[in-house]
Amino acid sequence: LFNVGYAGRLHPLKGIDVLFDAMAGLPADFRLTVVGAGPEEGALRKRCTSLGLDDRVEWREPVLRSRMPEVLNEMDVLVLPSRTGQYWKEQFGRVLVEAMACGVPVIGSSSGAIPAVIGEAGLVVPEGDIQGFRDALLKLRIDPGLRQQLIVKGLSRVLEEYAIPVVAERYRRLIRSIM
Repeated sequence: LFNVGYAGRLHPLKGIDVLFDAMAGLPADFRLTVVGAGPEEGALRKRCTSLGLDDRVEWREPVLRSRMPEVLNEMDVLVLPSRTGQYWKEQFGRVLVEAMACGVPVIGSSSGAIPAVIGEAGLVVPEGDIQGFRDALLKLRIDPGLRQQLIVKGLSRVLEEYAIPVVAERYRRLIRSIM
């Protein structure tokens, strides 16, 4: 089995419907874990059923931040398929950094800050591109070398860009420049 994961709010702008559509065109050994809650849950459950994915999708309630590493480590890849709305675009996508820190490859959409967060440490797909997400998932499934490369790049990116001492030093420099 190849375990695809999503963790976050269940909201229309998070693009989970796109992920479902991508999953519908993938072999049966692709499984999806959806971790979260939100206003779109009912509609997403109906879509899941209409696409014939009920036996391939596991729904989980939101988990405490302290349990996220355990949940992420069950995934072969984390996907954040957000899409830009009239008044919103993905601001950061913290779950991407959390996944990379756990050694989980990431795939994100081109919405907002996602490409900047991922850098060269994951795959970026144009917003709403069902076939693009499907192709990216297949690529990671069939190419363990690429998966391993992204794991290494993701861990390096977290240490170089998002580790607490690195971020603290940036804030220190910013504050000094203002004073």
